[in-house]
Amino acid sequence: MHVTERYLVAQGTQFDADAVAKAVAEGIAAIAQASSMEELKAIKTQYAGAQSAMTMASKAIGSLDKDQKKEAGKLMGKLRADFGRAYGTKEAEVKAQEEARELAAETVDMTLPVRRNPLGARHPLPKLMEDVEDFFVGMGWQISDGPEVETEWFDFDALNFGPDHPARQMQDTFYVKGNQAKDAAGFVGSNMVLRTQTSSDQVRGLIAHGVPLYIACPGRVFRTDELDATHTPVFHQVEALAVDKGLTMADLKGVLDKLAVAMFGPEAKSRLRPSYFPFTEPSAELDLWFPDKKGGPGWIEWGGCGMVNPNVLRSAGIDPDVYTGFAFGVGVERTLLLRHDINDMHDLVEGDVRFSEQFVMGE
Repeated sequence: MHVTERYLVAQGTQFDADAVAKAVAEGIAAIAQASSMEELKAIKTQYAGAQSAMTMASKAIGSLDKDQKKEAGKLMGKLRADFGRAYGTKEAEVKAQEEARELAAETVDMTLPVRRNPLGARHPLPKLMEDVEDFFVGMGWQISDGPEVETEWFDFDALNFGPDHPARQMQDTFYVKGNQAKDAAGFVGSNMVLRTQTSSDQVRGLIAHGVPLYIACPGRVFRTDELDATHTPVFHQVEALAVDKGLTMADLKGVLDKLAVAMFGPEAKSRLRPSYFPFTEPSAELDLWFPDKKGGPGWIEWGGCGMVNPNVLRSAGIDPDVYTGFAFGVGVERTLLLRHDINDMHDLVEGDVRFSEQFVMGE
Protein backbone atom coordinates (compact mmCIF):
# COMPACT_ATOMS: atom_id res chain seq x y z
CA MET A 1 0.00 0.00 0.00
CA HIS A 2 1.33 3.41 -0.90
CA VAL A 3 1.86 6.07 1.77
CA THR A 4 -0.58 8.45 0.12
CA GLU A 5 -3.31 5.83 0.12
CA ARG A 6 -2.71 5.03 3.81
CA TYR A 7 -2.92 8.82 4.52
CA LEU A 8 -6.28 9.17 2.78
CA VAL A 9 -7.77 6.28 4.71
CA ALA A 10 -6.28 7.31 8.05
CA GLN A 11 -7.82 10.76 8.10
CA GLY A 12 -10.23 10.97 11.00
CA THR A 13 -12.75 12.94 8.95
CA GLN A 14 -12.51 10.87 5.75
CA PHE A 15 -13.32 7.29 4.78
CA ASP A 16 -11.91 6.40 1.38
CA ALA A 17 -13.68 3.22 0.26
CA ASP A 18 -11.71 2.98 -2.98
CA ALA A 19 -8.37 3.23 -1.18
CA VAL A 20 -9.15 0.51 1.38
CA ALA A 21 -10.64 -1.77 -1.31
CA LYS A 22 -7.49 -1.31 -3.39
CA ALA A 23 -5.29 -2.11 -0.36
CA VAL A 24 -7.25 -5.28 0.36
CA ALA A 25 -7.02 -6.34 -3.29
CA GLU A 26 -3.24 -5.89 -3.13
CA GLY A 27 -3.15 -8.00 0.03
CA ILE A 28 -5.19 -10.80 -1.57
CA ALA A 29 -2.88 -10.75 -4.60
CA ALA A 30 0.16 -10.93 -2.31
CA ILE A 31 -1.42 -13.89 -0.49
CA ALA A 32 -1.80 -15.75 -3.77
CA GLN A 33 1.92 -15.35 -4.47
CA ALA A 34 3.09 -16.45 -1.01
CA SER A 35 4.99 -19.75 -0.79
CA SER A 36 5.74 -20.08 2.94
CA MET A 37 4.13 -19.47 6.31
CA GLU A 38 6.67 -16.75 7.04
CA GLU A 39 5.56 -14.80 3.94
CA LEU A 40 1.89 -15.25 4.85
CA LYS A 41 2.44 -13.93 8.36
CA ALA A 42 4.26 -10.86 7.02
CA ILE A 43 1.38 -10.19 4.57
CA LYS A 44 -1.19 -10.52 7.34
CA THR A 45 0.69 -8.01 9.49
CA GLN A 46 0.96 -5.55 6.58
CA TYR A 47 -2.63 -5.73 5.33
CA ALA A 48 -4.61 -6.67 8.45
CA GLY A 49 -2.38 -5.59 11.34
CA ALA A 50 -2.72 -2.65 13.72
CA GLN A 51 -1.26 -0.18 11.22
CA SER A 52 -2.91 -1.64 8.12
CA ALA A 53 -5.33 0.05 5.75
CA MET A 54 -8.28 -2.04 6.99
CA THR A 55 -7.63 -1.18 10.63
CA MET A 56 -7.21 2.54 9.91
CA ALA A 57 -10.37 2.54 7.78
CA SER A 58 -12.35 0.85 10.56
CA LYS A 59 -11.27 3.60 12.93
CA ALA A 60 -12.30 6.26 10.40
CA ILE A 61 -15.87 4.92 10.30
CA GLY A 62 -16.52 6.58 13.65
CA SER A 63 -16.30 10.05 12.07
CA LEU A 64 -18.93 9.30 9.40
CA ASP A 65 -22.60 10.23 9.46
CA LYS A 66 -25.07 7.65 10.70
CA ASP A 67 -26.23 6.64 7.22
CA GLN A 68 -22.65 6.43 5.94
CA LYS A 69 -21.51 4.29 8.90
CA LYS A 70 -23.93 1.52 7.87
CA GLU A 71 -22.67 1.39 4.32
CA ALA A 72 -19.03 1.68 5.40
CA GLY A 73 -19.52 -1.14 7.95
CA LYS A 74 -20.96 -3.44 5.29
CA LEU A 75 -18.06 -2.66 3.00
CA MET A 76 -15.45 -3.29 5.69
CA GLY A 77 -17.14 -6.56 6.67
CA LYS A 78 -17.04 -7.77 3.07
CA LEU A 79 -13.39 -6.73 2.63
CA ARG A 80 -12.32 -8.46 5.87
CA ALA A 81 -14.22 -11.60 4.86
CA ASP A 82 -12.60 -11.64 1.40
CA PHE A 83 -9.17 -11.17 2.90
CA GLY A 84 -9.82 -13.83 5.58
CA ARG A 85 -11.04 -16.42 3.06
CA ALA A 86 -8.03 -15.85 0.81
CA TYR A 87 -5.68 -16.05 3.76
CA GLY A 88 -7.27 -19.17 5.24
CA THR A 89 -7.28 -21.05 1.94
CA LYS A 90 -3.66 -20.15 1.21
CA GLU A 91 -2.60 -20.96 4.77
CA ALA A 92 -4.03 -24.48 4.52
CA GLU A 93 -2.37 -24.96 1.13
CA VAL A 94 1.05 -23.77 2.32
CA LYS A 95 0.88 -25.88 5.49
CA ALA A 96 0.05 -28.96 3.44
CA GLN A 97 2.96 -28.26 1.10
CA GLU A 98 5.41 -27.78 3.99
CA GLU A 99 4.22 -30.96 5.73
CA ALA A 100 4.60 -32.89 2.48
CA ARG A 101 8.18 -31.60 2.10
CA GLU A 102 8.98 -32.57 5.71
CA LEU A 103 7.52 -36.04 5.27
CA ALA A 104 9.47 -36.53 2.04
CA ALA A 105 12.68 -35.53 3.80
CA GLU A 106 11.94 -37.85 6.76
CA THR A 107 10.93 -40.89 4.72
CA VAL A 108 12.69 -44.05 5.93
CA ASP A 109 13.84 -46.50 3.30
CA MET A 110 13.09 -49.87 4.93
CA THR A 111 15.45 -51.61 2.51
CA LEU A 112 18.52 -49.72 3.76
CA PRO A 113 20.78 -51.51 6.28
CA VAL A 114 20.20 -50.36 9.84
CA ARG A 115 23.14 -49.16 11.90
CA ARG A 116 22.52 -50.22 15.49
CA ASN A 117 24.68 -50.27 18.54
CA PRO A 118 25.41 -53.96 19.15
CA LEU A 119 24.10 -55.56 22.32
CA GLY A 120 26.70 -56.29 24.94
CA ALA A 121 27.58 -59.88 25.75
CA ARG A 122 28.94 -61.09 29.05
CA HIS A 123 31.57 -63.78 29.05
CA PRO A 124 29.73 -67.05 29.75
CA LEU A 125 32.11 -68.08 32.54
CA PRO A 126 30.99 -65.58 35.23
CA LYS A 127 27.38 -66.18 34.19
CA LEU A 128 27.81 -69.90 34.81
CA MET A 129 29.48 -69.16 38.16
CA GLU A 130 26.39 -67.18 39.14
CA ASP A 131 24.14 -70.06 38.07
CA VAL A 132 26.11 -72.44 40.28
CA GLU A 133 25.94 -70.06 43.22
CA ASP A 134 22.19 -69.64 42.74
CA PHE A 135 21.81 -73.43 42.86
CA PHE A 136 23.47 -73.69 46.27
CA VAL A 137 21.77 -70.61 47.68
CA GLY A 138 18.46 -72.14 46.61
CA MET A 139 19.25 -75.14 48.84
CA GLY A 140 20.05 -72.88 51.79
CA TRP A 141 23.84 -73.26 51.57
CA GLN A 142 26.33 -70.44 52.12
CA ILE A 143 28.76 -69.13 49.49
CA SER A 144 32.35 -68.79 50.73
CA ASP A 145 35.17 -66.90 49.03
CA GLY A 146 38.67 -67.42 50.40
CA PRO A 147 42.11 -66.02 49.50
CA GLU A 148 43.82 -67.05 46.28
CA VAL A 149 47.27 -66.75 47.85
CA GLU A 150 47.06 -69.45 50.49
CA THR A 151 49.28 -71.02 53.11
CA GLU A 152 50.58 -74.48 52.42
CA TRP A 153 48.90 -75.70 55.61
CA PHE A 154 45.40 -74.81 54.40
CA ASP A 155 46.05 -75.95 50.84
CA PHE A 156 47.71 -79.27 51.68
CA ASP A 157 48.34 -80.21 55.34
CA ALA A 158 44.81 -79.56 56.59
CA LEU A 159 43.46 -81.59 53.65
CA ASN A 160 45.50 -84.67 54.56
CA PHE A 161 48.13 -84.26 51.83
CA GLY A 162 51.35 -85.91 53.03
CA PRO A 163 54.63 -83.99 52.89
CA ASP A 164 55.78 -86.08 49.92
CA HIS A 165 52.55 -85.91 47.93
CA PRO A 166 53.22 -85.18 44.21
CA ALA A 167 50.80 -82.25 44.22
CA ARG A 168 53.22 -80.39 46.52
CA GLN A 169 56.01 -80.48 43.98
CA MET A 170 57.00 -77.23 42.28
CA GLN A 171 56.23 -78.72 38.88
CA ASP A 172 52.56 -78.87 39.92
CA THR A 173 52.12 -75.88 42.26
CA PHE A 174 52.97 -72.17 42.09
CA TYR A 175 54.95 -71.22 45.21
CA VAL A 176 55.23 -67.57 46.29
CA LYS A 177 58.68 -66.12 47.06
CA GLY A 178 59.28 -64.88 50.58
CA ASN A 179 57.40 -67.79 52.06
CA GLN A 180 58.30 -67.58 55.72
CA ALA A 181 54.98 -66.54 57.24
CA LYS A 182 52.68 -67.35 60.13
CA ASP A 183 49.41 -68.73 58.84
CA ALA A 184 45.92 -68.37 60.34
CA ALA A 185 46.25 -71.68 62.19
CA GLY A 186 49.35 -70.45 64.02
CA PHE A 187 51.90 -72.54 62.13
CA VAL A 188 55.19 -70.76 61.53
CA GLY A 189 57.10 -71.22 58.30
CA SER A 190 54.32 -72.54 56.07
CA ASN A 191 55.05 -71.90 52.44
CA MET A 192 52.70 -69.56 50.58
CA VAL A 193 51.19 -70.91 47.37
CA LEU A 194 48.64 -69.94 44.75
CA ARG A 195 45.81 -72.21 45.83
CA THR A 196 45.50 -75.38 43.80
CA GLN A 197 41.87 -75.96 44.87
CA THR A 198 39.12 -74.10 46.69
CA SER A 199 39.02 -76.90 49.30
CA SER A 200 41.35 -74.72 51.37
CA ASP A 201 38.43 -72.39 51.94
CA GLN A 202 36.36 -75.31 53.24
CA VAL A 203 38.85 -75.78 56.08
CA ARG A 204 38.72 -72.04 56.78
CA GLY A 205 34.93 -72.30 56.91
CA LEU A 206 35.04 -75.17 59.41
CA ILE A 207 37.45 -73.26 61.66
CA ALA A 208 35.55 -69.97 61.40
CA HIS A 209 31.94 -71.19 61.58
CA GLY A 210 32.04 -74.64 63.15
CA VAL A 211 29.37 -77.26 62.54
CA PRO A 212 26.83 -77.92 61.18
CA LEU A 213 28.16 -76.35 57.98
CA TYR A 214 26.91 -76.30 54.38
CA ILE A 215 29.10 -74.17 52.08
CA ALA A 216 30.03 -73.90 48.41
CA CYS A 217 33.38 -72.39 47.45
CA PRO A 218 33.59 -71.14 43.84
CA GLY A 219 36.69 -69.36 42.64
CA ARG A 220 39.94 -69.30 40.69
CA VAL A 221 42.63 -71.92 41.22
CA PHE A 222 46.13 -72.29 39.80
CA ARG A 223 48.14 -75.21 38.43
CA THR A 224 51.37 -75.32 36.44
CA ASP A 225 49.59 -76.68 33.36
CA GLU A 226 50.34 -75.50 29.85
CA LEU A 227 47.51 -73.85 27.97
CA ASP A 228 46.05 -76.26 25.46
CA ALA A 229 42.63 -77.37 24.20
CA THR A 230 41.64 -78.90 27.56
CA HIS A 231 43.96 -77.27 30.16
CA THR A 232 44.81 -73.80 31.41
CA PRO A 233 47.07 -72.69 34.29
CA VAL A 234 44.29 -70.50 35.72
CA PHE A 235 40.83 -71.98 35.91
CA HIS A 236 37.74 -72.07 38.12
CA GLN A 237 36.38 -74.67 40.47
CA VAL A 238 33.37 -74.93 42.69
CA GLU A 239 33.82 -77.19 45.68
CA ALA A 240 31.08 -77.94 48.18
CA LEU A 241 31.24 -79.19 51.75
CA ALA A 242 28.52 -80.39 54.09
CA VAL A 243 29.32 -81.43 57.69
CA ASP A 244 26.55 -82.47 60.06
CA LYS A 245 25.41 -85.37 62.14
CA GLY A 246 24.34 -88.46 60.20
CA LEU A 247 25.34 -87.45 56.67
CA THR A 248 25.99 -90.36 54.27
CA MET A 249 26.93 -91.07 50.67
CA ALA A 250 23.20 -91.13 49.90
CA ASP A 251 22.99 -87.42 50.80
CA LEU A 252 25.98 -86.75 48.56
CA LYS A 253 24.40 -88.61 45.66
CA GLY A 254 21.15 -86.69 46.03
CA VAL A 255 22.90 -83.31 45.86
CA LEU A 256 24.98 -84.38 42.86
CA ASP A 257 21.89 -85.50 40.94
CA LYS A 258 20.19 -82.16 41.63
CA LEU A 259 23.29 -80.26 40.50
CA ALA A 260 23.50 -82.29 37.29
CA VAL A 261 19.87 -81.51 36.45
CA ALA A 262 20.37 -77.81 37.24
CA MET A 263 23.42 -77.58 34.96
CA PHE A 264 22.45 -79.88 32.07
CA GLY A 265 18.70 -80.42 32.10
CA PRO A 266 16.18 -83.00 33.33
CA GLU A 267 17.80 -85.99 31.62
CA ALA A 268 21.15 -85.52 33.37
CA LYS A 269 22.18 -87.74 36.27
CA SER A 270 25.33 -88.66 38.18
CA ARG A 271 27.30 -91.85 38.76
CA LEU A 272 30.03 -92.59 41.31
CA ARG A 273 33.10 -94.72 40.60
CA PRO A 274 35.54 -95.74 43.37
CA SER A 275 38.68 -93.60 43.45
CA TYR A 276 41.15 -92.01 45.88
CA PHE A 277 41.61 -88.46 47.17
CA PRO A 278 43.58 -87.58 50.31
CA PHE A 279 40.80 -85.44 51.76
CA THR A 280 37.90 -87.91 51.34
CA GLU A 281 37.37 -91.51 52.44
CA PRO A 282 35.69 -93.25 50.73
CA SER A 283 36.35 -91.31 47.50
CA ALA A 284 34.72 -91.46 44.10
CA GLU A 285 35.04 -90.09 40.60
CA LEU A 286 31.91 -88.19 39.60
CA ASP A 287 30.55 -89.13 36.17
CA LEU A 288 27.77 -87.33 34.35
CA TRP A 289 25.17 -88.92 32.10
CA PHE A 290 25.42 -86.61 29.10
CA PRO A 291 22.66 -86.97 26.48
CA ASP A 292 24.47 -84.67 24.01
CA LYS A 293 27.78 -86.51 24.09
CA LYS A 294 29.45 -86.87 20.69
CA GLY A 295 28.74 -90.32 19.35
CA GLY A 296 25.55 -90.63 21.36
CA PRO A 297 24.44 -90.37 25.00
CA GLY A 298 26.90 -91.71 27.54
CA TRP A 299 28.86 -91.18 30.75
CA ILE A 300 31.58 -88.55 30.94
CA GLU A 301 33.93 -87.62 33.81
CA TRP A 302 32.86 -84.42 35.57
CA GLY A 303 34.59 -84.15 38.96
CA GLY A 304 35.52 -85.83 42.24
CA CYS A 305 33.73 -86.43 45.53
CA GLY A 306 33.53 -88.51 48.69
CA MET A 307 32.97 -88.52 52.44
CA VAL A 308 35.21 -86.08 54.32
CA ASN A 309 38.32 -87.81 55.63
CA PRO A 310 38.31 -87.91 59.47
CA ASN A 311 41.80 -86.38 59.47
CA VAL A 312 40.42 -83.26 57.72
CA LEU A 313 37.72 -82.93 60.38
CA ARG A 314 40.31 -83.32 63.13
CA SER A 315 42.53 -80.62 61.57
CA ALA A 316 39.60 -78.21 61.95
CA GLY A 317 38.86 -79.31 65.51
CA ILE A 318 35.78 -81.39 64.62
CA ASP A 319 35.16 -84.76 66.27
CA PRO A 320 34.73 -87.31 63.43
CA ASP A 321 32.99 -89.71 65.81
CA VAL A 322 30.12 -87.22 66.15
CA TYR A 323 30.04 -85.49 62.77
CA THR A 324 30.37 -86.76 59.24
CA GLY A 325 30.47 -84.87 56.01
CA PHE A 326 30.66 -85.09 52.26
CA ALA A 327 32.52 -82.96 49.72
CA PHE A 328 32.70 -82.69 45.97
CA GLY A 329 34.21 -80.46 43.32
CA VAL A 330 33.69 -79.79 39.63
CA GLY A 331 35.55 -77.65 37.13
CA VAL A 332 33.55 -74.66 35.95
CA GLU A 333 35.35 -74.48 32.60
CA ARG A 334 34.70 -78.17 31.99
CA THR A 335 31.05 -77.65 32.83
CA LEU A 336 30.92 -74.76 30.37
CA LEU A 337 32.65 -76.76 27.61
CA LEU A 338 30.11 -79.56 27.99
CA ARG A 339 27.11 -77.28 28.43
CA HIS A 340 27.72 -75.23 25.29
CA ASP A 341 29.63 -77.75 23.14
CA ILE A 342 32.85 -75.68 23.18
CA ASN A 343 35.80 -77.68 21.89
CA ASP A 344 38.85 -75.58 22.77
CA MET A 345 39.87 -73.98 26.07
CA HIS A 346 41.62 -71.22 24.09
CA ASP A 347 38.20 -69.76 23.25
CA LEU A 348 37.58 -69.04 26.94
CA VAL A 349 40.79 -67.11 27.58
CA GLU A 350 41.81 -65.35 24.36
CA GLY A 351 39.31 -62.49 24.68
CA ASP A 352 37.91 -62.77 21.15
CA VAL A 353 34.70 -60.73 21.22
CA ARG A 354 33.18 -62.99 18.57
CA PHE A 355 33.14 -65.80 21.13
CA SER A 356 31.25 -63.79 23.76
CA GLU A 357 28.80 -62.48 21.16
CA GLN A 358 27.38 -66.00 20.94
CA PHE A 359 26.05 -65.45 24.46
CA VAL A 360 23.99 -62.25 24.06
CA MET A 361 23.69 -60.52 27.44
CA GLY A 362 25.42 -63.48 28.95
CA GLU A 363 22.68 -65.99 28.17
